[in-house]
Amino acid sequence: MTPDDKTPIPHAAHHQDRDHLRTALELAVARVPVLPLRAGKVPFGNCRACADGACGGRPHMKSPGPCQCPAVCHAWAAATTDTRVITSPAWAPAWRQAVSVAYHPGGAGLTVVDLDNAAALAWARETLPVTRTVPTTRGEHWIYRGTVRSANAVRSGVDIKSLMSYARWLGPGTGIMAALPSAVRALVVREEATPAPGRVASSSPGRATWDWTVATGCRHTERYVRTGLERGLAMVRSHTESGAGSQAFQVARFLGTQHAQCPGPCGLDVIGWQIIAAAVSVGVPEAYARRAVDNGINTSEARAA
Repeated sequence: MTPDDKTPIPHAAHHQDRDHLRTALELAVARVPVLPLRAGKVPFGNCRACADGACGGRPHMKSPGPCQCPAVCHAWAAATTDTRVITSPAWAPAWRQAVSVAYHPGGAGLTVVDLDNAAALAWARETLPVTRTVPTTRGEHWIYRGTVRSANAVRSGVDIKSLMSYARWLGPGTGIMAALPSAVRALVVREEATPAPGRVASSSPGRATWDWTVATGCRHTERYVRTGLERGLAMVRSHTESGAGSQAFQVARFLGTQHAQCPGPCGLDVIGWQIIAAAVSVGVPEAYARRAVDNGINTSEARAA
């Protein structure tokens, strides 16, 4: 059953009872796939058998695999409505450490438009149809009936969480759930994660690489900046099948935040181009990569303001 305006998501965590397992079970009964989140509000790491994709992945992941691991592995792909799994011994350690509950919107036939700041909220109120809303720490989740590919940084402060993604459960929200509008679907730009042989996602000439000459106002050491940048680029390049664009956004936001208190310049424009190049190298179209990186850096600057 797909939730709609006549079958609301249950008021499982409305009273903030901190009983995450009970919240998860009530959501599962309503056919909303759930999983626990650990400190940092992120999924639990894979077990040893599933580490580094050694198990081949679960059957319903982008690259289907044979994994039937009973533990809470593979992030959103572990989400389930099976109460026997949720209450199983394999999940028990995770519930003891859980700080919150997440759900898989796409598995429930839903899309969450995650609005992360005042500007994003203003845009949504002017552009999108009224639907069920859930307050978050910095903004709101707008929930629609229907699914779409998930993507981060589709606009500044706007993420789309639906298929192959998870959203934190923050309560049932208010309002009647509307159908997913075309305006939201249009935000999701297709991210080609694996380019065809002999093709590249950009024909732009090579850009400069970061060095100390472009960072005369940075308060960090050269080694510190280079180490952080190299690790970030490696993370982007590791996403050879999916998610490189989203990872580029996260790396840009993280590195931008590191320099938020510097008098500047720090060479963030050069750092940004290196992140874009890393994303393009694994098949992300340059326009998508540039937008993701720009949004990441702009988000970090806005938060520091």
